[in-house]
Amino acid sequence: MADPLPDSAQEQIHTEIFRGQKIEAIKLYRAATGTDLKTAKDAVESMESDLRARQPDRFTAAPSGGGCLGMLLIAPVALAARWILK
Repeated sequence: MADPLPDSAQEQIHTEIFRGQKIEAIKLYRAATGTDLKTAKDAVESMESDLRARQPDRFTAAPSGGGCLGMLLIAPVALAARWILK
C-alpha cells in the first residue's frame, strides 16, 4: 500500500485536475505515492469524479487543440499549394 498523499501534493494534483491536465496529475500522484501507473490513473480519475461533483464551477474548459482556427490557417495554404502545383 502506498503512503498517504501529502496535503501539498494533493493540492497540486487537484489544481492539475481542475485545469484538465489529467496526465500531469497522474505524474504528480505517482511521484508523491510511488504507485504504479494504473493505480495512479484510477486514483486521479476518482479524485476528478469527486471534484466534479463537489466543485463543477472550478473546472476550466479543455484545450481544443486548434479546432476551427487551425483550419482557417491551414486551408489557405493548402489551396495555394494546390493552385501552384497544377
